[in-house]
Amino acid sequence: MSVFSIDKDTFMDNGKPVRLLSGAMHYFRIIPEYWRDRLLKLKACGLNTVETYIAWNVHEPKEGEFRFDGMADVCAYIELAGSLGLHVIVRPSPYICAEFEFGGLPAWLLADSDMQLRCSHPAFLRKVDAYYDTLIPRLLPLLSTNGGPIIAVQIENEYGSYGNDAKYLDYLKQALITRGVDTLLFTSDGPTDALLQGGSVPGVLATANFGSHPTSSFAKLQEYQPDGPLMCMEYWNGWFDHWGKPHHTRDAADAAAVLEEMLSLGASVNFYMFHGGTNFGFYNGANCQEPNLYEPTITSYDYDALLDETGQPTEKYFAARDVIARYTEMANLPELPAPAPRQAYGRVELIEQAALFGQLEALSDPVQVVAPLPMEKFGQQYGFILYSTRVSGPRPEERLFIQEVRDRALIFVDGEYKGTIERSQTVQSLPIAITPGGVRLDILVENMGRINYGPYLKDAKGITEGVRLGFQFLFDWTVRPLPLVDLARLSYDRWQSASQEGPLFCRGTFRAEACADTFIDMQGWTKGVVFINGFNLGRYWERGPQRTLYVPAPLLRTGDNEIVIFELHQTRSSTVVLTDAPILDSLTNDTRRN
Repeated sequence: MSVFSIDKDTFMDNGKPVRLLSGAMHYFRIIPEYWRDRLLKLKACGLNTVETYIAWNVHEPKEGEFRFDGMADVCAYIELAGSLGLHVIVRPSPYICAEFEFGGLPAWLLADSDMQLRCSHPAFLRKVDAYYDTLIPRLLPLLSTNGGPIIAVQIENEYGSYGNDAKYLDYLKQALITRGVDTLLFTSDGPTDALLQGGSVPGVLATANFGSHPTSSFAKLQEYQPDGPLMCMEYWNGWFDHWGKPHHTRDAADAAAVLEEMLSLGASVNFYMFHGGTNFGFYNGANCQEPNLYEPTITSYDYDALLDETGQPTEKYFAARDVIARYTEMANLPELPAPAPRQAYGRVELIEQAALFGQLEALSDPVQVVAPLPMEKFGQQYGFILYSTRVSGPRPEERLFIQEVRDRALIFVDGEYKGTIERSQTVQSLPIAITPGGVRLDILVENMGRINYGPYLKDAKGITEGVRLGFQFLFDWTVRPLPLVDLARLSYDRWQSASQEGPLFCRGTFRAEACADTFIDMQGWTKGVVFINGFNLGRYWERGPQRTLYVPAPLLRTGDNEIVIFELHQTRSSTVVLTDAPILDSLTNDTRRN
């Protein structure tokens, strides 16, 4: 049994002083076959600890249905880290932020319109209790007090940036303790008065999150916590990207200098991120600090971290390792594992297509409703949702309003594309005219990622209020949830011409004599989602900055591999290219349909 504790201003491991040198890596953003590689690289950098969030929405995708296998096997990840001699910090807060979909909260919480999040609202606490009743018993054998590698557990995540419900924080503290968590508990917040006042818990270690100015940041922390070890729980050495904005980078020397300042102060540190990984599927989050400034995060979570998205050491990795070597004993560290092979498989012809509107019966069962409702009301978490109705005519041209779209709606009149309404646009309407016989109106809405941070966290998706033509609300709708979990029932035809109008599914295959990491270059395509052998790689969008999607080798198989692309708008090519290098900094001025 390992005893991990605090003695005045020092962390103690079995009675010996220890500085925590940690790196954040999220098991749910990394293919399990690569966990060992990434952990060994973390250890080879001179770190002694790995930190990970635990994402509630990954483990309870539907209420009462739990998952702890594959990429969700958090216990296997922790056990592997321990077997490699690493300490583990876990952050199982109901909310994690992490630029992850809904900040890790499960979307089904929003099926209850009265739900209040991240506070002592009884209905919310009941859901947390049910989750903890399943999660925490799995973690108990892995606590250091039981011989495992977990040395510390977070109560809530940057709570001071959201609220001030001290009863809620104490409830979560007791929820962990009463279930048997007897290791070190902590909180983490930004180094300001309001954030530390709102997020700290009496008798619990407070840590700080920042990307620069360590001396002043720690000084502010010490105003509220004069005793106790200094720790930066999130050292933001890079940053994440939004669609349509440049790819973030940070100079390696600058990041190393801030690290050196922290270590010279005797502080412990957790790199956020050490390795970011990928927002596979529909798990990217979004930011929204102002009502009309919704910014979804891209598929890549490269973060300009010490290891890049594919797990390769960067200049920042070696700069940080050089600093760490000056403050620690670097002997007996493992050698860096060999780089994973990459391969440019070349051009892949998409020889089949299936238009969405011809495949609705294969994808979804219709639901009749009086007025449009958000997707959560239909038990849907992610993907797309289609709202269809008949509008009587004739009518002169009027503006079609959606109140309100979350997040991006494609409008079709009798199957003809009329335009797109986006959540972040100033104008939330477009003109349409109704012929004498009336028309069929279809509105295909994409959930671009629920907000993961800030005051607008309660983020239901789809059409949240209603649809009107001019001043008249439209009623009597057919709704089809389209989570795109299973595409096996799609029926394809041969590709017809060089370019095609969406929304449509496109399919092709390529052969791999050996499986290696590769990247799908989406140049020539507009916006959509890519699946490889049935696995949802994530979104692409010609707005950039991300142009390629990362395909880890374990997703491939020797022989034939299937690519399916769901294109929303138009492709100017019937091919994609599998290349051996990522493109994460490609912005376009083409606003044709994006």
